[in-house]
Amino acid sequence: MSTKANDAKWTSGAEGLTIDEVARDTGMTARNIRAHQSRGLLPPPQVRARTGYYTTDHINRIKLIQDMQAQGFNLKAIERLLTLGAGSSTELALAFERVILTPFGDEQPEVITTEELAETFGEHADGRSTQRAIKMGAIRPLGEDSWEVPSPTLLRAAGELVELGIPLNHALAVGDSVRKHTASIAQEFVKLFVKDVLDPLRADGPIGEKNLATAREAAERLRPLASEAIIASFGQVMTKAVEEHFERELRR
Repeated sequence: MSTKANDAKWTSGAEGLTIDEVARDTGMTARNIRAHQSRGLLPPPQVRARTGYYTTDHINRIKLIQDMQAQGFNLKAIERLLTLGAGSSTELALAFERVILTPFGDEQPEVITTEELAETFGEHADGRSTQRAIKMGAIRPLGEDSWEVPSPTLLRAAGELVELGIPLNHALAVGDSVRKHTASIAQEFVKLFVKDVLDPLRADGPIGEKNLATAREAAERLRPLASEAIIASFGQVMTKAVEEHFERELRR
């Protein structure tokens, strides 16, 4: 049966899908589906004649959990995120969670070969520099002579620094510093959102549909504001740093 046909069937309140059918459609085992129900990550199915039947709400929730896990969230973190939507419609809760979890930026990872990695890192690359790049998340070994590059832009920047004659370990040190500082900035924006948006909305109990919609709108507006603030601030700080440095150089 087609997806549209299934959707129509579920919407009309008809039979729905069994756990085995849900497992086949989502790629999640029946055992994991039951485990997620036990943790409260999934609502229980509707039981008729001793058989549980699932709806599109269950399918969407399972796919969301899979998305979260693929992005590195553990089940405890997922449980806390899903709890934010308690007491709201599933559709609204899922919309809020997807806004929160949508990656900032649209850059797609790339897969490169060991040879291509060596070309980027230059002739002075060694095992130590490769391990450092792995530790800072610039590359991820996939095996079979291939590597995943989460941010091709950052890797190309490192390669161009090497082409300018800058030692690879210095380029990686700068990249690691950038990562650590931007991680701190990201944490500040997250704390800002939680403390000044989420906490007041849930101060009197479950966040509710109206407040959840408000939180979702705030999250959507925060995305461009965070990026724009970082870019604007970096422009000012970088200009000042260059001016001050060259003033000192001219005095020599």
